[in-house]
Order: sequence, then structure tokens, then C-alpha cells
Amino acid sequence: MGRAKEFDTESVLRKAISVFGVHGYEGTSLTLLLSELGIARQSLYDTYGTKHDLFVSALKFYVRQKTEAGITLLNECSSVREGVEQLFNEVVNVLMDEERRNECFIFNSAVEQAPQNLEISEFIQTNNKLMEDVFHAALLRGHNTGEVKHSEEELPSLSRYLNYSRLSMTFTAKSGASMEVLRDLVRVTLRVLD
Repeated sequence: MGRAKEFDTESVLRKAISVFGVHGYEGTSLTLLLSELGIARQSLYDTYGTKHDLFVSALKFYVRQKTEAGITLLNECSSVREGVEQLFNEVVNVLMDEERRNECFIFNSAVEQAPQNLEISEFIQTNNKLMEDVFHAALLRGHNTGEVKHSEEELPSLSRYLNYSRLSMTFTAKSGASMEVLRDLVRVTLRVLD
């Protein structure tokens, strides 16, 4: 009979997200990872597999949580513009929070690995398509109520633009941009909805 796990797997994934976010995939040694996660080497291998497997699990966990929150926000908003603005402002709030921002930086490591890793590349592409579809559905609702003045043919491109603008905020923050710069980018981005 196997021994029961003595740790919370979701808690370990959250810690892994932060460790990979701070140090990047390449900069995270196995020793550092085990120390920060507070688990034994064999527990890591038994539960998650290799360091790479843990990274992929942590990335998927992080992205799915953020995507679900974005979907909920955009689907429940009464005003498309307000929903998009809230989503972008929450991105800025997270990126300016010392604790939460490190988690966002796991995405930078994923983008670096995507060209050489089909699983990560396909996951990112699938998630980007999902978020574009969510933006598109919100914009279409706004178009049908008259809130969004763009033609229906423009909405797919506008959806893609909003999604990639959202993603670019992480790179911009990691590059050292201030809150004022990020808020300014949000203001300019929202103008495409006018």
C-alpha cells in the first residue's frame, strides 16, 4: 500500500508558478525548486514527473485560472467596454503587486520555450484562440446592442488585438514599466472600442 501524499498538490503548483516566474525555467535549478516547494525529490518525481513536467503543469494551472477569470468577467459584464477595462485594469493590478506579479512571469518562460516545445506551443495557441473567441463573443454582444460601433467583419481582428495587448502587458511590466505606463497603455488600448 502506497503512502499518502503529505502535501497539497495545488499549493505546490502555486509555489512552482512563483518560482518559475521569478527565476525562469532555465534559471530554476532542481535544488532551488525542491527548497522553495518544500517537498522531497522523490515526491516531485512521483507526483509531477520531471522539472519540465512540473513546469508544464504549473503553466497550465496558471493559464487556466487566468483564462477562467477573464471568461467569467467578460461573460458577466453588462457593458463590453467596462468588462474589457476591468480585465485590463486587473492585469495592471496584478503586475504591480509584488507577490502576484511573479506568477505572471511564468508566461514569459513559456513563450521562450514554445518554439522548441510542441506541447507548450499548442497549449498557448489553443488558449489564445479561446481568449480571442471570448473577446469576440463580448464584442459581438456589444455590436448587437449598438455599444460597439465597429462592423461585424472587424470584430475578429479587434478580438485578436485585445488578446495580444493583454498578453503584452506582462512583458512590459517585466521590462520595468511603471504603473503609470501600464495604465496609459490600457487607456490607449481601450480607444479601439470607441
